[in-house]
Amino acid sequence: MTRWNTRPETPADITAVHAIIAAAFPTEAEADLVDALRADPAAWIDGLSMLATGTDGTPAGHALLTRCHVGGQPALALAPCAVLPAAQRTGAGSAAIRAVLDAARDRGENLVVVLGHAGYYPRFGFTRASGFGISAPFPAPDEALMALALDRTRPVPAGTIAYAAAFGV
Repeated sequence: MTRWNTRPETPADITAVHAIIAAAFPTEAEADLVDALRADPAAWIDGLSMLATGTDGTPAGHALLTRCHVGGQPALALAPCAVLPAAQRTGAGSAAIRAVLDAARDRGENLVVVLGHAGYYPRFGFTRASGFGISAPFPAPDEALMALALDRTRPVPAGTIAYAAAFGV
């Protein structure tokens, strides 16, 4: 099992982040999405783009949280998450996701939403968003749209998710 270190993305990592995402998905659409989110000051939050690096410092995994809104209240969207194909199933993705969720919690953020694999994201504490009264602005399977309250002592807004413009929804 590989030991992964995590750290926030720096400007020097932009090319590596793009390469990780492009390698992990069938097209460069998700990598281009991250570039567009990075250029949107209403969406991008410094410190919430996290890398998993090997012991030599080479980035292998990436997780991103950007600003969205639920019921008009600030929230975060987890997307995309990517790992270089050679490092998949080694914990790099999990390390990056845990680190970015911890960073969001440390910043005082409360709500994170994700549209993803129902068998993967619950390991981080995500549950069905519908249980919070949260819905997507498009048809989405109930089990795939999930939410996580980072601070269970705070109220969680309900309503429809308003994603950053780069998502195109």
